[in-house]
Order: sequence, then structure tokens, then C-alpha cells
Amino acid sequence: MMKTHGSYGLPLLLLWLAALLSAQVQAGSPAILVLGDSLSAAYGIPADQGWVSLLQRRLAERGFPHRVVNSSISGDTTSGGLSRLPAALRRDQPTIVIVELGANDGLRGQPLMEMTANLARIIELSQQAGAQVLLAEMRIPPNYGPLYTQKFQATFSELAKRYNALLIPFLLDGVAGNPALIQEDGLHPRANAQPRILDQVWSVLEPALK
Repeated sequence: MMKTHGSYGLPLLLLWLAALLSAQVQAGSPAILVLGDSLSAAYGIPADQGWVSLLQRRLAERGFPHRVVNSSISGDTTSGGLSRLPAALRRDQPTIVIVELGANDGLRGQPLMEMTANLARIIELSQQAGAQVLLAEMRIPPNYGPLYTQKFQATFSELAKRYNALLIPFLLDGVAGNPALIQEDGLHPRANAQPRILDQVWSVLEPALK
């Protein structure tokens, strides 16, 4: 038994030390927090095929040290995101916060003043914590009426301008309304649409990383 321990103990110890060092490096890496809903929670597809998981891979492939923390919950609203944000900021101490919320507020016909106030507070708290904010523009179907849909869409660019946040153009540009890229529910992107969504985010995120 002593001989077996001597043969395998050192390699096992080295593996353990390597894993420990990797975990320490990961924990010390700058964090990107994604605060979103089902569009970022990979609803209806394997989690590793969602755009947030693809983002982590792209960062590693291109030499960025950042770790991605996905704090997205399907069905979440701006109110839910706001309630979860303070704990996430304390825990992860992100340098960048990507806010992808609001679609469910709009689909439920919630007052735009409430949604705007929630998003504003999310941006304020993130910036006060030292994070740069990327706000994803969302849109809703036209059947909610032209006035509501137009004001809904304008909310995101107005908030980005007011708080000097970075605006990600409509997250589902080129995806929404395309049956080949949208699941049967007519709302959620398929796995083959996720690289397009990532490219939309990356076009704004990459300059911020540099």
C-alpha cells in the first residue's frame, strides 16, 4: 500500500494543486455579469448552446481573462432583476454588467414608467459598484399598439444616453420573426440563432473589453 501511495500520491497532489490554482485564477478574473431573462437563460435549448455560454468560449479563444456569470432567469422582469442585482454585485464584483431585461414587462403590458424606473436603478447600482453597463435593446410585437411599442423600444436608447451606458442594438435583430431561427412558441431563439445573438452583443462588448 505504501508503494502504491508513493507511485500515485505525487501526481494526484500535482493535479490537486493545479486545480486549486485554476480555481484561484478563475475567481480572481474580472467578471462579466449577465442579468437577463429566458433569452439569456437558454430557454428550450441546452445551456451550453446559449449565447452566454458561447460568450465564455469566445472570450477564452480570443485571450480575454474574463469569466461570465449568468444571472438570468426565464420569465424574469425588470423588477425581479433589480431585486437580485445587489447580491450579485456583492458576490461577483463584475467589471461589466450586461442587462437583458424588459421583454417580459412589455409582453405583460406593464406600465413603461415602472419598467424605466427599474432599469434606471439597475444601471445606477451597477455603475455605483464600478461596473460598465451594456443595455440590450428589446422590442415587442406591434399588436400592443403603435404608441406603446414605440415608447417601449425608445426606453432603452434613452436610458443608455442618460446614463452613458453602452446600447446593444435590438438583441434579436435578424432572428425575431424567422421560423428557421425561432422556436415553435414564436418567441425564443433556437440553438442555431445563438451565434447571431452573440455577434450582436460582441459588437458592443469587444471595444469595451479593450
